Amino acid sequence: MTLTPRPVAPSVDELLAGSTDRRPFDPADPRSSTRFEAVTIDGERYVLKHVHLDDDFTMRVSGDLGCRPLRVWAAGLMDTAPDLIDHAVVGAAAGDGRNGWGAALLLRDVTADLVPVGDDPLSPDVHHRFVDHCAGLCARMWGWRDEIGLLRYDARWRWFDDAALAGERALGFPETVPKLAIEGWERFARRAPAAVASLVRDLRLDVSPLAGALAATPSTFLHGDWKLGNLGTGRDGRTVLLDWAYPGEGPAAHELAWYLAINRARLPTDTPKEAVIEDFRVALERHGVDTTGWWERQLALCLLGGVTQFGWEKAYGDDDELGWWCDRAREGARWL
Repeated sequence: MTLTPRPVAPSVDELLAGSTDRRPFDPADPRSSTRFEAVTIDGERYVLKHVHLDDDFTMRVSGDLGCRPLRVWAAGLMDTAPDLIDHAVVGAAAGDGRNGWGAALLLRDVTADLVPVGDDPLSPDVHHRFVDHCAGLCARMWGWRDEIGLLRYDARWRWFDDAALAGERALGFPETVPKLAIEGWERFARRAPAAVASLVRDLRLDVSPLAGALAATPSTFLHGDWKLGNLGTGRDGRTVLLDWAYPGEGPAAHELAWYLAINRARLPTDTPKEAVIEDFRVALERHGVDTTGWWERQLALCLLGGVTQFGWEKAYGDDDELGWWCDRAREGARWL
């Protein structure tokens, strides 16, 4: 696919030229301490998002000094499936925040289109649309290789390793998630079967066996964070997909594993994870990807990767949820 680069303003002031109102904005489902503003331009309402590693521990632990959301916008990568995905971004400015390491993204205000905050299960139609559009985005960029320096392939499974969490501890835990993760990994070590706990511990110390095995399977462009807080449905039926903080090259099944791990409490009633997995595979095929010869391996490894990323979170949950992921870790280990 030919990408069309997007312009980047040299400053926030230039990006917001002509604005008539600008005030703090609190999103319904905030992530970390990221700062937002409500902006009015030509009578239309927009949201300005300030992206900087000072406000995002995942940017800190992955060394994101160049601001990946800005780079993915500038490269035109947000526009690869315009009939399926509405990213809502209309402009961007570079050089925002301390040392000029951040960026400001200007988005249409799509608050009304987002999945409502709460515990209600998704409707089957909305859930199936998310799965289909996720697969469709992966299919559009099948075989894509990162030549612009987005998230490094193996870094995707390092968010919650000991080095990352130690760095956040040294900063006094400016965000709560890393602190929860430390206690969660302690719980995981106690609750998971010994062999699984040891396997995951080894991968958290050195993820290269997992990343190397996955790199031998097909790659695509990943958004990286298909959690419900980033998702919605526009009036035109497209999926609203926000927060392009983890973009890069990777295995399509990673998006699936992330979706299952993060959103499991709000999957449609009586929808087993196995059904979601099969729906995603079928959706890839429907969008033109042949899944023969590699799917089983990539899926198993990505579900093992899901435990490496979120085993700590599963250790806070019930025995059935933790047990399901521990079983997937055992299966994935056979492919290392």
